[in-house]
Amino acid sequence: MIPSPLSRLLLLATFSVPFSQALGQVLSDSAIRAIVAERVGSGRAVGLVVATLDRGKTKVFTAGGSGTSGVGLDVNTVFEIGSITKVFTAALLAEMVARGEVAFEDPIARYLPAAVRIPTRNGKEITLADLSSQVSGLPRLPGNFNPKDQKNPYADYTVEQMYAFLSGYELTRDIGATYEYSNLGVGLLGHVLALRAGKSYEQLLTERILEPLGLKDTRIVLSSGMRRRLAQGHDEVGAKTANWDLPTLAGAGALRSTAADMLKFLAVNLDSARTPVARALATTRMPRRSVPGGPMQIGLGWHILMFDRPVVWHNGGTGGYRAFIGIDHANQRAVVVLSNKSTSSDDIGFHILEPRAPLTPAPKARREIALDPSVLETYVGVYQLSPAFEIAITREGSILSLQATGQEKLQLFAESPTEFFLRIVDAQVVFEKDATGKVTRLILHQGGQRIPGVKK
Repeated sequence: MIPSPLSRLLLLATFSVPFSQALGQVLSDSAIRAIVAERVGSGRAVGLVVATLDRGKTKVFTAGGSGTSGVGLDVNTVFEIGSITKVFTAALLAEMVARGEVAFEDPIARYLPAAVRIPTRNGKEITLADLSSQVSGLPRLPGNFNPKDQKNPYADYTVEQMYAFLSGYELTRDIGATYEYSNLGVGLLGHVLALRAGKSYEQLLTERILEPLGLKDTRIVLSSGMRRRLAQGHDEVGAKTANWDLPTLAGAGALRSTAADMLKFLAVNLDSARTPVARALATTRMPRRSVPGGPMQIGLGWHILMFDRPVVWHNGGTGGYRAFIGIDHANQRAVVVLSNKSTSSDDIGFHILEPRAPLTPAPKARREIALDPSVLETYVGVYQLSPAFEIAITREGSILSLQATGQEKLQLFAESPTEFFLRIVDAQVVFEKDATGKVTRLILHQGGQRIPGVKK
């Protein structure tokens, strides 16, 4: 529910340029309106709500529609916020640490049933902080994650399945050795904290974080009022899609919210002395680990991207929504971007906070063609792009799919017998053959990069 390595590659490439201009640039209101209108006009969004907070002053910009008859698009429209939930799980962890109920370095095994075997490595145990800072060594998703309904993939994953996976899993790297984004890890963290408190994740989060901060429209279970204001989600091709449910891994991505509530949350993060909860939140934004491959670090939940000052951010996505929140403490600014289409709008958020961060251009119009399944079958296999990054190509009937290491499966669409494109991100894959006609490698094209992968 954060961008896959494909979109993360684009993110890191985008910010690999030097920034030498003066700080303090601010986009004009007309510039933001034009950006939001273009994004909807180009078909990359169905509806957008962009809200800014600049030294205490808020502004809201909208374009498009909610996709639901009778539901307006404004600061109170409800969206799924996906992995931004992870920031709230980190906030809950920090609040419980401040109360003395847990400690960051507590082993998670301490709070789980004795029958659950938590993997260890070289004598080290996974801690609460390891889960929140994405260095636990646990994979992005558990190996027994096999959804019955791809349109609501987390709905049928049970606590019993999670316990079974953990009990049988062997870590492939040392705990704390490196960053690896894990929905499993943060979903497990939410579960552990709820067990410690003897309440459901939503009950605990509501009592400790949401109600004290006045976030009345940030919930997992929609109130009747929230349901009446819920924007309809759309997939990458613009088709209406189902909402997601995450009963077991709620802490990783189950929340729904509004731009109004997100602005309140960001305002508290900008004023760390305001309340005891705000002071706890400050500990979540402190850098803890570097993220390989770019000028980025992670705190507890939050990512920290280094321009000539830090921008603290997180994004989120479900089957029909994308969301972004970001904070520039140096300039006392924050931004919220909510979309009811599963196409990233993160670049809008970064561009508002740092105008030198470029916007992603509209992708080239591409036309899909049909290929015989026998042709598609020749591309099936695993391609090595780096020692830690592979792409698996699979076929089901006439559908060819791509699955990067630890990521969800994404459909590929043919525009020639050897050239394919993705719709969820602006990326293309070209297959190459040797003199005998055997497929030997693929080339991933994204964000101006050309990354080869050899077929194993």
